[in-house]
Amino acid sequence: MIEMYEKLGIRKSVYDFGEKIEKSLENRFKTIDKMAEYNQLKVLSAMQENKVSEACFNYTSGYGYNDTGRETIEKVYASIFNTEDALVRPSIACGTHALSIALNGVLRPGDELLSPAGKPYDTLEEVIGIRQSTGSLAEYGITYKQVDLTKDNEFDYEAIKKSITPKTKMATIQRSKGYQTRPSFSIEKIADLIKFLKEITPDIIIMVDNCYGEFVEKLEPSDVGADLVVGSLIKNPGGGLAPIGGYIAGKKDLIERCAFRLSSPGLGKEVGASLSVMKEFYQGLFLAPTVVAAALKSAIFSANIYESLGFKCFPDKDEERTDIIQSVVLGSKLGVTSFCEGIQYAAPVDSYVTPVPWDMPGYDSEVIMAAGAFVSGSSIELSADAPIREPFAVYFQGGLTYPHGKFGILRSLEQLIRNGVLKEEDLN
Repeated sequence: MIEMYEKLGIRKSVYDFGEKIEKSLENRFKTIDKMAEYNQLKVLSAMQENKVSEACFNYTSGYGYNDTGRETIEKVYASIFNTEDALVRPSIACGTHALSIALNGVLRPGDELLSPAGKPYDTLEEVIGIRQSTGSLAEYGITYKQVDLTKDNEFDYEAIKKSITPKTKMATIQRSKGYQTRPSFSIEKIADLIKFLKEITPDIIIMVDNCYGEFVEKLEPSDVGADLVVGSLIKNPGGGLAPIGGYIAGKKDLIERCAFRLSSPGLGKEVGASLSVMKEFYQGLFLAPTVVAAALKSAIFSANIYESLGFKCFPDKDEERTDIIQSVVLGSKLGVTSFCEGIQYAAPVDSYVTPVPWDMPGYDSEVIMAAGAFVSGSSIELSADAPIREPFAVYFQGGLTYPHGKFGILRSLEQLIRNGVLKEEDLN
């Protein structure tokens, strides 16, 4: 084993350090496996209940009328998320696109969108109109209000209550932290916030950005009162096999509105050929609980590695998880780029490429992304990215298998030593 790691660029001291950390995590990893078992059975039950058949994998083209695979997988997603309906389409390009469809589908001129959980993810800023962009909600007369978290990263319930007006049509809650160092929100915390909002104004529509959170816990936001849950198929629910796509699950009337925004008024869910992706959608979903478990183990391993070396981690090494994201505050541009180089050099695809920061569309600063993936940009696969700005934190996620996630973290540590950010004696 040591010879194999050395062949792939990991010195013995780094390997030994990783083995010591891994041994301390055995009981925690068993708990994650039990959660994966539960969620695997949940997915299996939904597939059996909705009579998934070989016919669901057939190719469709053109208008896509009577697409059995498309119609069935939307029923499967509705069963998994315990909702009335769902929209699951390859024509949804990414998580931001899915969120934009939901926001534009539900909100109308004169409505107000509330974010009671602080700043949303960077790419939503232009969708909303926080940063000026063509086609934003602001251009259509939809206003936006934000309530920041308290100093302790808790919901500011008093400020939220004061911010709600008769114009407040919709509230958006981002489960994962995005490019922030706040904690991600557990299902329990999201449930408390939803209950609070609904008590103030029962008709408010609650949308949860569920990206990176699917199958991490037993419940999903829709189980605790969310009217819409939204995510990307090249993250958790695609299981590393879905080549594209996104989903929106929720109340039937809201899904209908989203479908009319996605396709056209009058057409809605009735059109949209699935082409040849349905087998990957189904098989990826089936594998998703165990793939998510691998990503969770990799994230916890990385937190334990880097916290042991004195770096601040969010979540910390002992915290319970509600998503697959691991943030490590490296404190310098060199630290961030070195970490990402290590992750890229650990990839099965494009391992010879060195990632560099660049002005990526939708972001307000340079971003570096490491992702040598089978699906371009797939963040359920081993990947890391970071905005090049204070506090110089990198965001690590993924690993279709735990052994690959483990190797990626060890390779990032190796790169920090090679680039002089750490010394080998720091491992002692």
